Amino acid sequence: MTSKIDSIIEDFELLDNWDDRYRYLIELGRALPPFPEERRTEQSKVQGCASQVWLVSDASGDPEGPRLTFRGDSDAHIVRGLVAILLALYSDRPARDIMAADPGAVFTRIGLKDHLTPQRSNGLRSMVERIRADARAALAQAS
Repeated sequence: MTSKIDSIIEDFELLDNWDDRYRYLIELGRALPPFPEERRTEQSKVQGCASQVWLVSDASGDPEGPRLTFRGDSDAHIVRGLVAILLALYSDRPARDIMAADPGAVFTRIGLKDHLTPQRSNGLRSMVERIRADARAALAQAS
């Protein structure tokens, strides 16, 4: 069975030019489930992003430790697509796996790492750090 992130990587590899890849990135963002208005709070807002980005996590018990499910949104189309990729990579995974995952390898493989503005790259790092902070908090709470 192919995971969501594997499907996204395969789709990116089929696209030859960057206009198509950006369109696909925007489509990924549009496919995100609606983000509840009541969760658009200062606490859920990711600091360090030029665009507005909201991320929330819910932890559940699992034999492997806490498992986190993430939801997110952004007010910018391309950034919303980046959120969709991060959710495909991290959501519904054990916190330990989240801490070990290497998003840089994924973004390099699909070629986005070299095609993001410095501002978007900084925002992406802020989103990853937020996701990892939630995983660390879930692991600490489970201990």
